[in-house]
Amino acid sequence: MTEAERDEHRARLLAVGPLPARILIISDAWRPQVNGVVRTLETISGELRAMGHTVEVIGPDRFATLPCPTYPDIRLSLFPRRKLNRLIEDYQPDALHIATEGPLGLSARAWAKKRGCAFTTAFHTRFPEYVQARTGLPTGMFYTFLRWFHGGGQGMMVATQSLRDELARRGFKYVRTWSRGVDLDLFKPVPAEAWDLPRPIFAYVGRVAVEKNIRAFLDLDLPGSKLVVGGGPQLAQLRRDYPAARFTGPRYGAELAAAYAGADVFVFPSLTDTFGLVILEALACGTPVAAFDVTGPKDILLGTDGLVGAVGDDLRAAALRALDADRALCRAHAERFSWRACAETFLAHLVPLGGH
Repeated sequence: MTEAERDEHRARLLAVGPLPARILIISDAWRPQVNGVVRTLETISGELRAMGHTVEVIGPDRFATLPCPTYPDIRLSLFPRRKLNRLIEDYQPDALHIATEGPLGLSARAWAKKRGCAFTTAFHTRFPEYVQARTGLPTGMFYTFLRWFHGGGQGMMVATQSLRDELARRGFKYVRTWSRGVDLDLFKPVPAEAWDLPRPIFAYVGRVAVEKNIRAFLDLDLPGSKLVVGGGPQLAQLRRDYPAARFTGPRYGAELAAAYAGADVFVFPSLTDTFGLVILEALACGTPVAAFDVTGPKDILLGTDGLVGAVGDDLRAAALRALDADRALCRAHAERFSWRACAETFLAHLVPLGGH
């Protein structure tokens, strides 16, 4: 059976389609965490409910937890299997989606394999590269684990075509593209924060952690000012090392949107993100983006170089080139990314629990 035939077969089997369905999502990343995975799952759950489906997300908030080594803001569920099994069986889902590869994801996978149930997964995070950034361990052993984990399901969702191609080359099977969206009502060009900083203002917004490669931004020789909005385990150290930069700590909601809108360029230095929701948020606020030519930025900004930002191997050159971008076009480009379309794609990739 070809991949296209398999997709058609899955669509015919799928109970979710136009009919209301009970969808269960298992995720080790969930509230009160603030990150792209949580925002994605929260938003598509709301969209799916608006479409008439019943959606439940089971996260670490229902279990005893311990802090993740090197990242205490993330809580890992402690021995969750027995309780999780009961929660899954009580819910009686039509479709099961396992969003992450942590303790909850592993337990949900074991439940499904033991009972011969079908499920889908998602590749949200470059876990091997994150571990390498913190420990220096090689990525190969972790990709072996990830191939095993995701290979047990009937489809793995990824955010971009370039990541799909990369993972296919690494031996991953049944990879499906599942893009992202942006809240266009929250993230908008006005109101904008009137920063009391010399212009131009180059801003980074997001988690302040080693895997985000923020030093690559802060080390750039740029005119004006550098601004960092966000919290995380590297915040205190970066504040000490870069006293000339402005660090605001985390912001949320309308205050976060105003922070984006008040910057002249959003600089996204990450080399390991699988998408970069913050890129869409910046663009929706009319702020052009500068980034490395890697998965995520190059997919979002494909064909727009110079119009809504710039990507390249030289981050400084990209940041300076982005100053000439058209802020109205930035907003127009963000408007192409709909959360409803994201939810519909997610729905189409699900599989019925009892069928392969």
